[in-house]
Amino acid sequence: MGNGTSRLYSALAKTLTSSAASQHPEYLVAADPEHVEPIDPKELLEECRAVLHTRPPRFQRDFVALPADCPSSHPPIRVMQWNILAQALGEGKDNFVQCPIEALKWEERKCLILEEILAYQPDILCLQEVDHYFDTFQPLLSRLGYQGTFFPKPWSPCLDVEHNNGPDGCALFFLQNRFKLVNSANIRLTAMTLKTNQVAIAQILECKESSRQLCVAVTHLKARTGWERFRSAQGCDLLQNLQTITQGAKIPLIVCGDFNAEPTEEVYKHFASSSLNLNSAYKLLSADGQSEPPYTTWKIRTSGECRHTLDYIWYSRQALSVRSALDLLTEEQIGPNRLPSFNYPSDHLSLVCDFSFNEEP
Repeated sequence: MGNGTSRLYSALAKTLTSSAASQHPEYLVAADPEHVEPIDPKELLEECRAVLHTRPPRFQRDFVALPADCPSSHPPIRVMQWNILAQALGEGKDNFVQCPIEALKWEERKCLILEEILAYQPDILCLQEVDHYFDTFQPLLSRLGYQGTFFPKPWSPCLDVEHNNGPDGCALFFLQNRFKLVNSANIRLTAMTLKTNQVAIAQILECKESSRQLCVAVTHLKARTGWERFRSAQGCDLLQNLQTITQGAKIPLIVCGDFNAEPTEEVYKHFASSSLNLNSAYKLLSADGQSEPPYTTWKIRTSGECRHTLDYIWYSRQALSVRSALDLLTEEQIGPNRLPSFNYPSDHLSLVCDFSFNEEP
């Protein structure tokens, strides 16, 4: 184990310092990484709720069943996509002017994140802006049966924040009782042949019930207005990599990400028209099946209010069907101060879909 990893593990003891958390230390203090002792998700959820007892209850969101062409003989595969908001950025850089600083305290905010994951129990979990992988998510999720991979940004903006917890990056987790890892690739995205600060993880998983393979990728493209061409180039690079990894779309593909791009941007159009034959899952919630949600992130910064659709779950439309999708929070639920808040830990909403394999021709 390298020095950086050791340093991050040594921070384990510091992750719970609030009095509320210290009264419930059993599961929220991470285990020895060499010896993973399973924990019951219900008990961990109860422990998180005990830490959060002074906060308002989490919002109710419902799954919307979607019409499927044919019944599936295997249980659906639940995929969760979420930019969880890096702790260092939330506290030190993002300037959420309507969010009380107390709402961003890691001791409680991490329990809100875990509560969201535990509520939906995804089989595959794709996260962005993860800056507490080694001291929180990897130790806890491994005890829940997940295998995880983390790929940090080469020059993470978290490192500019005092008392940071290391770089942020993308993380991909899958349940080991449902999948076997066949192949894994960490991809540093390029734009115009230049290596960039954005990354992706792509893994080929074999489904233990059906023995069918699935490629899952997670990414987080360059942010900000004025970088549209840069994002477009990053997207093209990722598609090229995925073309190779999926052997020219022979292996079904799911791509989760914060693309930092509205559906009007070039990078979105590249994915929608790719030879990989991808569709965006959340379009299926719209009345016409062709429109993205009105927002996946909603926040108020010093520069003003931002309401955008930036997060997507893309899937191989010929090989996979979307059985259901988790509806988004309403404007009323989000509230006038927007996100993040005491109710919700990130400025981005989680996206959750249930997939099934279509019958092979």
